[in-house]
Amino acid sequence: MKILQLHSNFIEYRPVEREIPHAEDVEEKIYRLEDLVVLFTCVEKNDTIDVAHKAINEVKRFLDEVKVNRILIYPYAHLSSDLAEPSEALKILEEMRVYAISLGVEAHRAPFGWCKEFSISVKGHPLAEQFKSITLGEGEAVKEVVSKALEAEEKIVSHWFIIEPDGSMIPVEEFDFSGKENLRKLAVYEMSRSRVVQQTPPHVTLMKRLELADHEDASDPGNFRWYPKGNLIKSLIEEFVTEKVITYGALKVETPIMYDLKHPALANYLHRFPARQYIVKSEDKDLFLRFSACFGQFLMLHDAQISYRQLPLKVYELTHYSFRREKSGELAGLRRLRAFTMPDCHALCADMEQAKEEALKRFKLSMDTLEGIGLTREDYELAIRFTKDFYAENRDFIVSLVKLFGKPALVEMWDERFFYFVLKWEFNFIDNLDKASALSTDQIDIENAERYGITYVDEKGERRYPLILHCSPSGAIERDIYALLEKAYRIQKNGGTPMLPIWLSPTQVRVIPISENFYSEAEKITEELIKRNIRADWDDRPLTMQKKIREAEMEWIPFIVVIGQEEVSTSMLAVRDRRLKGAHKIRRMRLEDLINEVEEETKNKPFKPLTLPTALSKRPRFYG
Repeated sequence: MKILQLHSNFIEYRPVEREIPHAEDVEEKIYRLEDLVVLFTCVEKNDTIDVAHKAINEVKRFLDEVKVNRILIYPYAHLSSDLAEPSEALKILEEMRVYAISLGVEAHRAPFGWCKEFSISVKGHPLAEQFKSITLGEGEAVKEVVSKALEAEEKIVSHWFIIEPDGSMIPVEEFDFSGKENLRKLAVYEMSRSRVVQQTPPHVTLMKRLELADHEDASDPGNFRWYPKGNLIKSLIEEFVTEKVITYGALKVETPIMYDLKHPALANYLHRFPARQYIVKSEDKDLFLRFSACFGQFLMLHDAQISYRQLPLKVYELTHYSFRREKSGELAGLRRLRAFTMPDCHALCADMEQAKEEALKRFKLSMDTLEGIGLTREDYELAIRFTKDFYAENRDFIVSLVKLFGKPALVEMWDERFFYFVLKWEFNFIDNLDKASALSTDQIDIENAERYGITYVDEKGERRYPLILHCSPSGAIERDIYALLEKAYRIQKNGGTPMLPIWLSPTQVRVIPISENFYSEAEKITEELIKRNIRADWDDRPLTMQKKIREAEMEWIPFIVVIGQEEVSTSMLAVRDRRLKGAHKIRRMRLEDLINEVEEETKNKPFKPLTLPTALSKRPRFYG
C-alpha cells in the first residue's frame, strides 16, 4: 500500500465522471473538509486487512502528534503500477475507514471509481507532507482461529417474535411497537446481524473528557488504558458484582487466561462458541486466550468430587481479562472490546427442573445487579433465544421469565440446535446510535458436562452428567460503564443533568474556598469527609471561584461545597446539589447532615478511596 499523507488546512473535491462501471453511487456535488490529514491511498496487489490496520495505526500516531482527529481516505491509483483489483481495493479502503472510526478518529472516504477534481491547502510544517509504503513484516500477519459456531451464526435461520408477559407470541412484522421504541430498535439491530459501527459513540467523548479511559495505541485495538478515576469506577463495580454473586452462594475461584489449542475438550468447545480468538505461541504449543471463565472452571469441576446433595453447585470468577478478537469495524469504545472484564458464574444442576428453578433465581439476581449499578428496567430490553423443541416442552418457564421482566421481549427461535445451549437470555442496552449491547445473560448448557467429563453422584450412587448454567449477572464491567455514560448523555440530550450514581462518582464532594483565607478550613472539611469514607477533594488552584465551580460541574461532581466567611461563622455549608435545578440547587446544611446524606445514598455499596491527591493543584491531567 502506498500513501501520500498531507496535513491540510482544507480539501475540496467533486466527483466529475465515473472511471469504472461499478463506481460507487455518490451525489455529484462539492465536498469540503477542514483541519484534517488527507491520505491519498493506493491499494496494491496482495494488500490485506492487516495492511489496512497497520496503515491506520501509523496514521493515528501522527494524528496524536499534530493534535488532529479527522482524516479523508482518498483513492489515488497513481502511486503504483501494481494495483489491486477494484473490488478488493474498495474493501480495503472501507476497512481503513471503519477501523479508524473504531479508534475514535473522525474518518471520511472519497468515492471510489470516479475522476475527481480537487483543491487542497497543505500546512507548512516539516511533517505536513509524508510518503508511506505499508507492508507487513515477517510474522506480522494476525493468526486467527474462527470457530465453526461463528461461521454457523452467520448462516443460521432464525424466526423472530415478540413475546408478551401473558405468553402470547407475535411475529415481529405484526407487532405494534407503539411506545416500545427501544424494543423495536433491538429487533432491527438483532435481525440485521450487522455489528459494524459507522460513528463514534457519545460515551467515547465522555470517557475521555471525564478522564476515565482511553484507547491505547501501543496495544491491539480494543485494549484500553484506565486512568485513576476510571480504574476506581471499574473496581467498585467489580467488587459490587462479586459481593452480589457470593451472597447468592457462589464459590469464588481463579483460573489461567490461556489454554492449549489442541486440548481435546477445549478444542471441541472452542468451535461451539461464536467468538474469534487470540493465539499465543509458547515453545511447541499454540495457546488461545480465554474468552470466558468456562475453560478453567470446567477443568476444575472435572477434577472435583460432587454429590447430588451439593447441587446446584455455583462457581464464580471475575476474569481479568477475557479476550475476543472482534472484527475491527465492530470495535466501539467500551461497548465492544477485545479485552474485557467478565464476571462469570456457572451452576451445575441435576436436571432440567432444577436448572429452570435456578435460572429464575439468577434472572432476579441479574436485575438486582443492574439496578444496583444504576440501570433501571427502562434502560434495557430482554431477548430470549431457544430451539423450537425447548419452547414446546418449557413454554411456561419461558413465559415466567417474561412475566418477571414485566415487559414484552424479543424472541429468536431456531428450528434446530447448533450451539451447546437450548436457551439463552440477555438484557440488552440500546445506546444513542441505536446499537444493542448485551449486559446480563444466562444459558442452559446441555453439552459441556459430558464434553469435559464433569459428573456428580446421584442418590443411587451412580455418576451422572449435570446441566450447566452460564451467567454473567452484569455482563462485562466495561460495558456497564459504557451503558452508564450513554444513559447520562441521553439524559443531557433531553434537557436533564448528566451524572453517575453517587457511589460511583470518583469525587463525591468537592470543597471550594472563595479565597486563600479559607484554604485551611476547606482542607479541614475535606479531611473530615475522607475520615467518614466519602471521596472528597478541595480546589486550591489560582482560578476564579466561578471557573472552579464550572469545572466541578463538568466533572459531574454530585456535591460542591463553597466555603467563605458566612459558612465559617454559621457552620452552615452552601452545598450545590447536582440532582436539583434552579433555586433549589443550592442548599444550606451542616457538615454532619451532608455526611449523613452521602452515607444514605451509598448504603450497601462498596467504598474505595480515589488514588489522586486531595488538593487539585497537585493532580496531573491525563487527557486534554
